[in-house]
Formats: sequence, structure tokens, C-alpha cells
Amino acid sequence: MRTARRTLALFAALAATTALGTAPTSAAEMPVSDWDRMLAQQPLVRTADTIQAEVLRGGHAGFAGLVLEDDHVALWWKGDVPAAVRDAAARAEAPVEFEAAAHSDAELREAAKVLDARRGAGVHAIKVPADGSGLVLGTTSEAAARGLDAAVDVPVRTVVEEPLVPVSRQNDNPPWKGGATIVLGNAACTSGFAVRNGDNARFLLTAGHCGNPGVRVTDPTGEYIGTAGAKHGDHDIMLVPTGNVVNQQYVGGGDSNSVEVVRGWGDVYTGEYLCQSGVTSARVTGNPVCNIKVLFFYADREDLVEGEQVNGQQAARPGDSGGPVYGPSSSGGVIAKGTVTRTAGARIGFQDFRTASRDFGVYIPL
Repeated sequence: MRTARRTLALFAALAATTALGTAPTSAAEMPVSDWDRMLAQQPLVRTADTIQAEVLRGGHAGFAGLVLEDDHVALWWKGDVPAAVRDAAARAEAPVEFEAAAHSDAELREAAKVLDARRGAGVHAIKVPADGSGLVLGTTSEAAARGLDAAVDVPVRTVVEEPLVPVSRQNDNPPWKGGATIVLGNAACTSGFAVRNGDNARFLLTAGHCGNPGVRVTDPTGEYIGTAGAKHGDHDIMLVPTGNVVNQQYVGGGDSNSVEVVRGWGDVYTGEYLCQSGVTSARVTGNPVCNIKVLFFYADREDLVEGEQVNGQQAARPGDSGGPVYGPSSSGGVIAKGTVTRTAGARIGFQDFRTASRDFGVYIPL
């Protein structure tokens, strides 16, 4: 197989996976070091936001990716970095280092489409490293990807690993919040975030695999929340229309009533540390699961974000599906980053909030 020009940062130990639905914990209750680490990253996140805004505005073709390093943001770029992007980096809050990428993000995603059309059942993920070095195939065996690298003109690396697969606040009351147990038919999941669309209609965002449009959604006591509405199956996200929601999420143990205000949503970056607060994990651990480091963005149909709990702890559990993935807000409260959808031991797959915003036109009410 072809090798990438730069070594891809891959993790070695990968465990079995399950789809999730979970409940969150509060900043006050989580280990101080975890929260402080995420707060310390905020200048880097804001710097990445500044650069990404220019990339999206200008449609710059050479962009490969952004990575949050310990003390700077690495901007990977193929070819000459445009003056507008350099100006954005110069006025950003944290240091930015420019790194030469072998391939742009757009080139890798075009190559990923070719592989996606040709892959067999043994190739379960196509990942795009932020350094532009090539593609990473998650497979059940080396043989499953044999010959695929010849189909594209970019380096392809194979990693044999288990696939990420789908995985109470026990009695929430209206206004409905994120991080609570919701029951959809025979499935119990976690509410993600309270959202609105351009018509000011109100919804709970959760995982698509929890149910289908038209299913009745209640809390564990049977109190009616709403009827499942729009669903994007490939992205594993779904809206539950309900008139009475509030931009708060539960943060704490399974029976905790602690909540945090959700102060908008933000993009996700490679190297960023986040928390997830699904119901089952909150019950089992008494806290949210934090120290989840973002590793890859998927380029296949599922379009997931993959992270890893860096201490080797279980990243999510059955019942966590749909639950909030979030980071800290510098002004207090939390920032919505995505919703839990899959897990594999210390690995987690979640859908970023930008995708939900694009698919459904929703936002976090302030």
C-alpha cells in the first residue's frame, strides 16, 4: 500500500462498539483538570474559528485541515497560503503555524468518494486526517482493503479495528432539556440539545437510530414530549418537535438535577478535548465522560467525527445515543458541539452540530 508523506497519528487499541444515548454532567461536578484543559483550549478554538470562517468565506482550494496543538494552531495547506488566510491568522488570538500538506481536504474527499463506491463490507470507515497526508481506512482485516489504494491517487493507510456501531435524568419535566432520558417506542435514548429553526419552531435534537418519524416520544414515566419528526438516517440525527424546551442541559450524575446553560454551538477541530453527557454514562460514572480528544472526520456516508477517551475509559454506553457532546463556554455554561451516535470502547463517534444545522436549519436559542 502507498504510505503517507507524514506519519498519521493513529491510536492502537480499539475495542468493540455500540450505539448510544446518554445524560450529561455539570462543570462543577467534573474533575477540575478536565474542565481546565478544555478552558485552556478556548483561545485555540477561537483562533481556529477565525481561520475557518475565512476558508469557508473564500472557498480556498488548498485548505487541508486545522489541528489544535498544545500551544498553537497548526494550519495544514497545500500550495501557497492566500493572503486573506494569512491575514486572518495574523489577527487571531493564538499563534498559528503553517504546515505543508500533500493533499487538500477537497482532494481527499473526492478520492474518498471513489473508495466509498468500491469498498466491500470489510471497510467500515473512510477517515480524513487533518494534515492532508492521505486517507485512513478502518477495516476488519488487511485483506478487506486490498487493491483499493490503486483506485485513487492519494496515499491510503489501513487500520484494522472494530467499527463504531450504534449504542436520566430519569424524569425530566417541561421545559424539556438536553441530557435527559427519552423513550421512543421500545428504545431509551438521551435528548441532545433544545434547538429552533428559522420559523422559530422548537425541537429536541437526538440520534436518528433511536426511532423513526411518527413514533411517540415520552419521558420514562410516560409523559408526552412530542412525536418524532424529520430524520437524516445517514447522519444519524433526528428532530422531535415539542413546544416547550429550554437551552439547558443536565450535567451531573444519573439522578442529578444540575444543569448548565447552552450558549450556542461551535465547530469541532482535530485535537480538541470535549465531554459527552449521556444518561447511561452519567448513571454509571456519576459524571460526564470527558477527556475525549477529536481524532478524525469521516468522509463516507455517515460523515461522523471520531474521538478517543485518552485515559482508556469507556467513551459511551448503550442509552447514551443522542446525548450532548460539548465544550466549555468562556462566559460560563457550555457550547454545543454534537450528539452521541456510536462507540467502540474508548472510541466514540458523534455527529457535529454544524451538520445538524446544515441538514435541518436549526440553531441553539440564546
